Amino acid sequence: MPAPVRVSDRPVAADVPSSFRVCAHRLVGAAYRASPNCDARADPDDLSLIVIHNISLPPDSYATHPDAPDGSYIDDLFLNRLDAKCHPYFEGIAALRVSAHLCIFRDGRIVQYVPFDQRAWHAGVSEWQGRSRCNDFSIGIELEGSDVRPFTESQYAALTATIDALLAAYPTLRADAITGHSDIAPGRKTDPGPYFDWPRLRDALGGAA
Repeated sequence: MPAPVRVSDRPVAADVPSSFRVCAHRLVGAAYRASPNCDARADPDDLSLIVIHNISLPPDSYATHPDAPDGSYIDDLFLNRLDAKCHPYFEGIAALRVSAHLCIFRDGRIVQYVPFDQRAWHAGVSEWQGRSRCNDFSIGIELEGSDVRPFTESQYAALTATIDALLAAYPTLRADAITGHSDIAPGRKTDPGPYFDWPRLRDALGGAA
């Protein structure tokens, strides 16, 4: 008998590949929705960090978008079309200009918003091992989720396959340079939160993360 699916979680998407590859700075197998919230990297070859975040809109809600069954309010935020009138929480964030390179949804689907050779606006004021402005040299991966709920099996599988593809495509990335938003912006950010299973990711990547 299959395990029950929480009402907040979508079932596993049938079309999620089990492995990925990167071509022309895009993840083959991911949907692509171009965000305007990006710009050129100062050094396109300087890719040395992967940052993991969490996001859910409204917070800790994973309902299907009422006006776009194949989309989400996360899409709306990253594409600058979030309607502040749709939810009280949106009033404070609708004017933000933010993005990430990828978002992995609860069912394992992946949407790419920014090519990897471009700078996504995901980290904000941040520092990693003495280097500030982490947007300059990092790839930002959002997981649909929150600080108060575990992530799904599908998300871990998709995240591991995605990171494997990134490490293969960009030799400057290393499995031991993967961190959370809370680690590069301590005191300001808490994601991916206490429910993100770092040992699981480390084991899936061969113990290096």
